[in-house]
Amino acid sequence: MKLSLAVTGLLVLLVSASCHAITLKLDPQIDLLVLDGRKISGSLLKGADSLELERGQHQFLFRVEKAGADASHFQSVPMIVTFSADAHSVAIRLPALNSRRERTHFDRSLNFQLIDEHGNEIASIRDRLPPDDSSDVEQAMVKYNRTAQVASVPRFALQTGHIPDTSLNLDFAWQDASDLPALQRWFQRFDAATRLRFISWMKTLRAS
Repeated sequence: MKLSLAVTGLLVLLVSASCHAITLKLDPQIDLLVLDGRKISGSLLKGADSLELERGQHQFLFRVEKAGADASHFQSVPMIVTFSADAHSVAIRLPALNSRRERTHFDRSLNFQLIDEHGNEIASIRDRLPPDDSSDVEQAMVKYNRTAQVASVPRFALQTGHIPDTSLNLDFAWQDASDLPALQRWFQRFDAATRLRFISWMKTLRAS
């Protein structure tokens, strides 16, 4: 009973916090690799069309994957973008990537845009991940943020740690709950960032 009340209370707090967050809209062609110094699990983003972020400074490492009309596959270089925004939503607007020339130009120029909910461009700093540092993207971003690069954010090098698979943490967080399947279905209704905050708070509750 106490756990159920705690779950309800935490979800109320999380939903309230989401009202003051920034919504990052996820394009199916964009593979988000690292967010604010933390590696993103593919299972966490599966089926999600957005993430909720706190207002303030953020840094993404992402790449673009696109199948061409001739069935050729394009995968961009890993790209870094750092920005601060007070908008309600943020999206990455991609240029046309239909031809080899357009794709090569994109890799060289990083000519994407960050836009808000009104279509206005958000100021950002862009860079690409050094080619020798792409095997472990999380550690590569630690190194990048520690070495005063153009889009570095030193504080993101201090709070790294792989974001684990949600399903594993769900079992850990709710193993004392009387109706685990129902709670899991309820949990899946929330966006990925809200799920992460909930899991973190549940771990703190159990530890106390």
